[in-house]
Amino acid sequence: MKLSNIILIIFLSFFAFTSCNDSVKKENPTIKKEVYKGKKPNIIFLLADDMGYGELGSYGQKDIKTPFLDSLASQGMRFTDFYAGTAVCSPSRAVLMTGLHTGHVTIRGNKGDINGNWDRVPLKKSEKTIGEMLQNVGYQTAMIGKWHLGVPEDTSTWAKGRGFDYAVQEQWGKDVNGKEIDERVHWVNNNQDSIFYNYNNHKCLDEFRTNFALDYLDKKSTEKPFFLYMSYRTPHAHEYFLSKTDLYLDKIEEWPEIERRHAARITMLDQQIKRLFTKLKESGELDNTLIVFSSDNGSTKENHHSYKFFKSSGILQGGKRDLYEGGVREPMIAYWKNKIKAGTTSNLQSAFYDIMPTFAEVAGTTSPNKTDGISILPELLGKDNQKKHDFLYFEIQEGRSVRGFKQATRFGKWKAVRIANSYHTELYDLSTDISEKNDVSKQHPALVKKANEILKKESIKNPHFPYSGGVFKK
Repeated sequence: MKLSNIILIIFLSFFAFTSCNDSVKKENPTIKKEVYKGKKPNIIFLLADDMGYGELGSYGQKDIKTPFLDSLASQGMRFTDFYAGTAVCSPSRAVLMTGLHTGHVTIRGNKGDINGNWDRVPLKKSEKTIGEMLQNVGYQTAMIGKWHLGVPEDTSTWAKGRGFDYAVQEQWGKDVNGKEIDERVHWVNNNQDSIFYNYNNHKCLDEFRTNFALDYLDKKSTEKPFFLYMSYRTPHAHEYFLSKTDLYLDKIEEWPEIERRHAARITMLDQQIKRLFTKLKESGELDNTLIVFSSDNGSTKENHHSYKFFKSSGILQGGKRDLYEGGVREPMIAYWKNKIKAGTTSNLQSAFYDIMPTFAEVAGTTSPNKTDGISILPELLGKDNQKKHDFLYFEIQEGRSVRGFKQATRFGKWKAVRIANSYHTELYDLSTDISEKNDVSKQHPALVKKANEILKKESIKNPHFPYSGGVFKK
């Protein structure tokens, strides 16, 4: 063989070797060094329903007791600037499951226009969920609780059909035959002969759901990693979720009954999460499990409950259905033994649409959707290479009217809020006005222009939501 050919072969071999090494490095250097030591990590996402930023002791709550979650925060990382997908259930959960913000995901409100009717809108099958993503890389997947991303008459849109091997979900609305579905029935893998939630047998609805989770952890395979999405119902204020309780009996004279039950249910949720944590510890699974806790939107104002009674939003303005901070900024706690440094606090500006790319990196894969998010794994592991968002974006459509369409964006210390029928973009400096009391839009026209450019660009027109794309002219 000629010397020139030998040199060429050596060069090509070296090029191929370095190219392969580069592809491995690009795939996931953080995971390769920090996470993969045997079986892939288990992942648990714990989601509260309508919990305000200020309803945990670790976030400033004085009256409602949440000792376990506060302890979890002290053993892990507490986020101060973390945001839900938006300010109401269904679109926020859609953001969580797909990694797409509300200007891009199909679901923009709890209901939308379906052939002239104002009704629920399901996720598109092309919008892959976290469950589908993790199924594809060998994870066992389970969803227990509130799904809120499908339609009652089409079970293929339920959790079981969207990436979860095991699904226990409530469902409401009318089935394919027009029959009303009892919301208290929990459908196990879409089986109509499912389990009815009986108040007399459980302390609260979330105890009932946690029992399913504990049973699942007993029966799943120990050979494969698992993803468990626990979608709780606390502290959502529907009357039939407010179980009888002996908690806070010393407050009966001081607190209205609706508020005593509200506080009790949050404390009971804390107890149920502790049960789940204890199970993981006893089974030996805890050391290899990332646990994340948050809520789908801000504090509820429903069923005669006052979100101001316990200062559920803390010092933030607004609550559920508002795009002010009280409607979208959420508690977020992440725990991972020996991976996340205990007692750390992060002010990284992040949101629900960061969860999919983060879990993708943990699992050693990539997001199946063209995500709006970024992985926050470097932040969790205390690394200095964490990427940051240029801005965060939110929108919501409540009802058919133009008044119900709202948009917001946060960029750096600035927050812009636009309620469509006002034809005005409010601007707040969160570094000095976290309560959003002083609209400084008149003093900063250039920043308002920047905000409007974001609001116009990020909202893609959607046939189900008539004001998507933005409302900027009368």
